[in-house]
Amino acid sequence: MTLFDGITSRLVETGRLSVNVLERAGDDPATVPDHTVVFVHGNVSSSLFWQEIMQDLPSDLRVLAVDLRGFGGTEHAPIDATRGVRDFSDDLHAALEALGIPTAHLVGWSLGGGVVLQYALDHPVLSLTLQAPVSPYGFGGTRRDGTRLTDDDAGAGAGAANPDFVQRLIDHDTSTEAPTSPRSVFRSGYVAPGYTSDHEDVWVESMLTTSTAGGNYPGDSVPSPNWPGFAAGTIGVLNTLAPRHFDVSGIVDLAAKPPILWIHGTADAIVSDASFYDINHLGALGIVPGWPGEDAAPAQPMVSQTRDVLNAYADAGGEVTEIAVEGAGHAPHLERPAQFRQALLTHIGYVGRPADPAPPTEAIILRSAD
Repeated sequence: MTLFDGITSRLVETGRLSVNVLERAGDDPATVPDHTVVFVHGNVSSSLFWQEIMQDLPSDLRVLAVDLRGFGGTEHAPIDATRGVRDFSDDLHAALEALGIPTAHLVGWSLGGGVVLQYALDHPVLSLTLQAPVSPYGFGGTRRDGTRLTDDDAGAGAGAANPDFVQRLIDHDTSTEAPTSPRSVFRSGYVAPGYTSDHEDVWVESMLTTSTAGGNYPGDSVPSPNWPGFAAGTIGVLNTLAPRHFDVSGIVDLAAKPPILWIHGTADAIVSDASFYDINHLGALGIVPGWPGEDAAPAQPMVSQTRDVLNAYADAGGEVTEIAVEGAGHAPHLERPAQFRQALLTHIGYVGRPADPAPPTEAIILRSAD
């Protein structure tokens, strides 16, 4: 595990499983929840992806990043997809309890966005930051209002995973020899064209921590009489987001509504109204043959669904801030780190909000030589 300067790793034992947690050396475990930020990564990644932003946040915050089960250094326990993402959110809660953190500001990326939304349905949180989050209705197989296209969620779940990509994860392929190599997938899917980083090897290393055991990535699938011939199974990562298992639109009805920051890139290839990871969109493009047409298999309008649910959340009294990062892909915290940092610090009330009571006025006099 490649750790950046000032970042440490440790296993936290819980009653559920061993959870790997990244922290900053020197952060005070007694920091109050209001100054505690917890990062949750997305699919086919790990906490390693958060290290740059962890380094850049103010030193009086306590900053942690947690590996979900089956990723990074956390135990590779099987995932019961019939619970949606509750295995993940329950693991997160157990880890925070073990660390003595009753509540915090939660930041979730992609799949992690769904995890922190589920967490907020079950436990109090101070705020939510959703970076390129999965739709509140899951991934694949729904109309804009969240209704399911088929009773078996045809085209959703683990059957949509590319077998060659899975094999290259197993082989720990670090090359760019194929579009399905993890490094190629990072460049084409995780970030927008033009992004470069001295840490790309670490991002690929993070992807390669993904467990491909039977109960982890991608999971199982079952035959379907509906196009494209498969439907979501009951175990594994991708099936957690099948619409029959996953629906966090109930956040609209929360009595205590934490403020939500939704930050996403306008060039996101994964979470989009025209996602290149949505089998129905690929069918419409002719990439997957036999597409039955717009009425039977429309592309999932993922961003519009998120906006609709968050608008309803705001109408019900919640505070929502949307930031669409022009030209960024699926990872604004990598691609536009300064903008992401400023948005997060403002959202959690660290900067940009007037102090109460206001501090006394202070005059600063500079010499011309300064």
